[in-house]
Amino acid sequence: MSDPTSVNAQIVDVINQVQTATMSPQVVLTSGAGKAYQSVAQTAAITVQDAADALRNISTIATTAVGVAMAQYLATGEDKYAKAMTLAQSMMTNATTDFGNIGSAAATVLKEFPSG
Repeated sequence: MSDPTSVNAQIVDVINQVQTATMSPQVVLTSGAGKAYQSVAQTAAITVQDAADALRNISTIATTAVGVAMAQYLATGEDKYAKAMTLAQSMMTNATTDFGNIGSAAATVLKEFPSG
């Protein structure tokens, strides 16, 4: 009968080989770098999604403001409503520029981040 506390040498060898293959410094470094890159990529994607949400919200506000200002302008002919339409359009232009800048910045961060 064999000693119940002894482990087959082949099993010990397999465990050692698996540990070496999965826990070597190079494997840990490469795996960590990949996980960090994925995290940065996810953050960049969320940032762009947030910017798209902001752009959508500003578009809704600007469109509503233009509609109200146009109705008032047609009803009264007062130039202050035409100015309000111009301001709303400017707000939308600025928001579109901001969206592009945020997207470009996110892409640059991701491109420059080491992937492995």
